[in-house]
Amino acid sequence: MRVRRSFFAAAAFLGGAGTASAQDAAVIPGQPHPWQMGLQEALSPIEAQIHWFSNYTLAFIIPITALVAALLAWCIYRYAAHRNPTPSRTSHNTTIEVVWTLAPVIILLFLAVPSFQLLTAQYNPPREPELTIKTTGYQWFWGYEYQPIETEGEAAAEPVSFESYPLLEEDRDGSGKEDRGVYPHLLAVDNEMVVPVNTVIRILSTSADVIHAFALPSMGVKVDAVPGRINEYFMEPLREGIFYGQCSELCGQAHYNMPIAVRVVSQEQFASWYAAAAEDLDGANAALTAAIQTAGDVAVAGR
Repeated sequence: MRVRRSFFAAAAFLGGAGTASAQDAAVIPGQPHPWQMGLQEALSPIEAQIHWFSNYTLAFIIPITALVAALLAWCIYRYAAHRNPTPSRTSHNTTIEVVWTLAPVIILLFLAVPSFQLLTAQYNPPREPELTIKTTGYQWFWGYEYQPIETEGEAAAEPVSFESYPLLEEDRDGSGKEDRGVYPHLLAVDNEMVVPVNTVIRILSTSADVIHAFALPSMGVKVDAVPGRINEYFMEPLREGIFYGQCSELCGQAHYNMPIAVRVVSQEQFASWYAAAAEDLDGANAALTAAIQTAGDVAVAGR
């Protein structure tokens, strides 16, 4: 049974958007940045809900930690040997035992309900996925295979598949990816996964060798890639741009250099890219980059 997003998830997303607008303009969404405190900006409804739950649990963790620390300090002070030379022989206290049994149970109930809501929402898309991408982990790069898109009155589009390798520093020159702010060291790739904005995307994750994990923090995505098995997840990007992740499994000596780059574009730009990518991936990527640059120039000129 599909589960609706809870009210607090929507509230968390709106709150996160307000926080993001106040951030320094130099901070690029979907990337870690110097002096960052807390989680990356939420760029999907699920990640917004994850942020809310993280803050919600802190509302319990901080008072509990403070209380335990205060009790420990008080016991150290009050019951030091020179202050309490004759310790009490009391071994049981019914009131205390009832309190420290019921209190954790009540706290866990308050944590369990939103936790189960979040867990269920992570595996139940709000609507039927409009695009399916199979991600395959290799040592040490990713392969992407797009499920053919069926359109009314037309034959199914040609399947698109390609591999995504880390962008080596010696390959930057002439690649169009010289800007390390947009294409960071150890996160940039030669071919990004391209997806449309405001679309529910089904992710099918597997591996060709060892266990990997497809993780995209700003989208709230983390799904294991296990050889011989397909795990399903989904994401719903709400902003255009390039967003990064990495394999988050200890899969080998080059595990650190297994980046994930997802380029989120408009519906129209994605349709054009997909139509061209089956025949000429490099040409489709070049045309997409040019279209994005043109759209950016027009937006700047219109301000």
